Amino acid sequence: MEKNILVITGGTSGLGREISIQAIHRGLYVCNLSRNKEKAEKLDLMFKDNYKSFIGDITDSNFVIDSFKKISKLGKISYLINCAEKACFKLPTEYSNKDIDISLTGLKGMILCSTEALKISNEQDLKIVNIMSSAALKGNKNEALYCSAKWGERGYTESLKAAYKGTSVKVIGVYPGGMNTEFWNNNRHYVSEEKSNSFMNPASVATVILDNILNYRDLNVADIIIERN
Repeated sequence: MEKNILVITGGTSGLGREISIQAIHRGLYVCNLSRNKEKAEKLDLMFKDNYKSFIGDITDSNFVIDSFKKISKLGKISYLINCAEKACFKLPTEYSNKDIDISLTGLKGMILCSTEALKISNEQDLKIVNIMSSAALKGNKNEALYCSAKWGERGYTESLKAAYKGTSVKVIGVYPGGMNTEFWNNNRHYVSEEKSNSFMNPASVATVILDNILNYRDLNVADIIIERN
């Protein structure tokens, strides 16, 4: 039987890792595009029959194209979840060109991976799930670059929806609030450990996302906004 494949970016940590593990438990074969070789290899060992890592930079078009070609030989790509991101939080006067490049990692990877998934699927029977942030819905103090990147991702997501309206390609935007993940480890000047401990559990968020995108009814959830109680 042909494998039913879920491709995810950033699937080795945080929310992406939780989605990967839960998707495997739900019977999907997961292919993860990630830069973290050590964490990816651990998942390869844990789920060797239902998981495969592709190590590289999702902003490198050659890596993305090559990875999707290899994945397409494993089975049918039914889902693409764009989850990878990088961020920096500074005062508006402190941003550098390097900060801009870092912040746009998720957007560039989202576009490159979505493009290849659409080509491989011949623009049929594909769900593209773009995981962004509640920062894509409003502006936040000292999050100028982060909000800019997330609003760009939202614009790309909405444009894809318009392009494939009425087709078998479904595009879903996901907007979660703050989660307690290692995402904040490099941003402790902005969010303390105490504060991040009060954020949402990524495992719970992953369950909500998969419950909505893996429905087999004749309907499609267009947007998922997940907030803390």
